[in-house]
Amino acid sequence: MTTMINSRFPSPSRRTVLMAAGASLVAAPWVANAQGADTVRIGFPTPLTGPFAAEARDQVRSAELAVKLINDKGGVAGRKVELLVRDDKLNAGEAATRTLELIEKDKAHAIVGALSSAVQLAVNEVTRARGVIYVSISQSDTINEVKDFSRFTFHEALNPHMTTAAVAKHTFKRGSKVAYLVADYAYGHEMLRGFKRAQAALGAESVGEILHPFGAPDYSTFMPRLRAMRPDILCIANFGRDQANSIKQAVDFGMNRNARIVVPVLLHNQRLAIGPDAFAGVVGGANYYWGLEQSIPSAKAFNDAFRAAHGGAVPTDYGAYGFTGVYSLLLAMQAAGGTDTDKVVAALEELKYDVAKGAQSYRKCDHQSMQSVLVLESKKRADMKGDADLFNVLATEPASETMLRTCSELGFPA
Repeated sequence: MTTMINSRFPSPSRRTVLMAAGASLVAAPWVANAQGADTVRIGFPTPLTGPFAAEARDQVRSAELAVKLINDKGGVAGRKVELLVRDDKLNAGEAATRTLELIEKDKAHAIVGALSSAVQLAVNEVTRARGVIYVSISQSDTINEVKDFSRFTFHEALNPHMTTAAVAKHTFKRGSKVAYLVADYAYGHEMLRGFKRAQAALGAESVGEILHPFGAPDYSTFMPRLRAMRPDILCIANFGRDQANSIKQAVDFGMNRNARIVVPVLLHNQRLAIGPDAFAGVVGGANYYWGLEQSIPSAKAFNDAFRAAHGGAVPTDYGAYGFTGVYSLLLAMQAAGGTDTDKVVAALEELKYDVAKGAQSYRKCDHQSMQSVLVLESKKRADMKGDADLFNVLATEPASETMLRTCSELGFPA
């Protein structure tokens, strides 16, 4: 979802990343592949170490559940499925190396994963160069644009454009004064762009923006400047621990007394980490919330299977991406009758699926998953009915191509 590279340090070129990863593979004395030839192998790079490790572990748990459920039903054309998890360390070069290893050494039939904009683009560069299907499960606008797209690239996650449009629709009003605290890397920049686009359409007004570095240890220096902007809405666009820490300090400074705190993505794990008091009343978007089980049968089935596998725990938002990304790919493989890449690509393009949250499908031009966007509000402590009762669902924007940028805007032929 984000890039580790701060704006002060330029990101390595795609060619540099690929050359470094290729050199690593050539130098390594890999042993022969041990997997059985009849196994369907899905590579799964994700940052198991680092500041997004909690979300990454949830992705792995849910991806493993998708594999188990498919295997319990006989696998893919009678072949068992194996998930090959690798730690990309939230680093584009590491991700490229691990992806090459998965393809060249482990003979992965497809790749799912990544939790960073820069990382997923590095993974995508490797997979598209080798004609391997990649299903990205992290927010990015760039991966859908024609310069990074390939026929092998599918984006199962929400993207910043659709996320910010949904959140702004239910929080911004004509005349609203919005101040922005934004992470200074791809995720923050794309979310800011989306909010400003929505803001203009809704008649809201930006009163200022402040960029902060990835992993800022202290946000207190930003608060007096934000307060001086006198906003009605304080929009905080960052991810992982940055979200928890910045919201907590904003509340400590009393920013929530005169301004509503809004985030593009309201993270389950960060809300758990900080507790209900700091997050009370914060509004943000989400791809998934376990409470959908009250109205969506597939959410109930997903939750029940997850509870059974994990001692009664419920799946998280970013965890759900691991499930829907892997499950949709395996459904397409079942429809294709195996792992033939051309047949699986065609099956994914035609796939209509509902495995956790209602109807989803991949748009033909850019392979973006069309799906609902939830708008959530964090509950006050007094309103909670249990430790997992975190959010109210304020609105659900249904799956629709109108939520996306047009194909021509992304650079595809009209």
